Amino acid sequence: MKPRSSGILLHPTSLPGRFGTGDLGDEAYRFVDFLAQTGQRLWQILPLGPAGYGNSPYQSLSGKAGNYLLISPEKLLEEGFLQKDDLDSIPVFPAEYVDYNTVIDLKNGLFRKSFEYFNNAPKNYQQKEFHDFCTQNASWLDTYSLFMALKTA
Repeated sequence: MKPRSSGILLHPTSLPGRFGTGDLGDEAYRFVDFLAQTGQRLWQILPLGPAGYGNSPYQSLSGKAGNYLLISPEKLLEEGFLQKDDLDSIPVFPAEYVDYNTVIDLKNGLFRKSFEYFNNAPKNYQQKEFHDFCTQNASWLDTYSLFMALKTA
């Protein structure tokens, strides 16, 4: 018989975040520490795919891709894929609701800058890991990328 356990249901976007929604940055790590300190053994996080219509995690655009809004700009800064001044002009977001249009525009701009830093950096292990990931996942990634490009256009 398995021992009883308990946990919490919380989507990462519900965590506090200075970028308009929670992500998988420091607040997520603090939350996991909180779960451990309080004896919780489970974190049910709901679907993590790219949100579709209505920004619902249940309307995912892919069964394999992750929701890029969960990428932490602060973690990109730590990795050297953003500069401190890239994060200086972040607006104050409402605490009561998520303004998805503003969040998406802001994060897309930050991710474009991040990709420029990544792409122009001297060749390193992260670029190799990225290219390996693309090669290993080409069976779905190429089609998904095309779909997202057409959707955006």
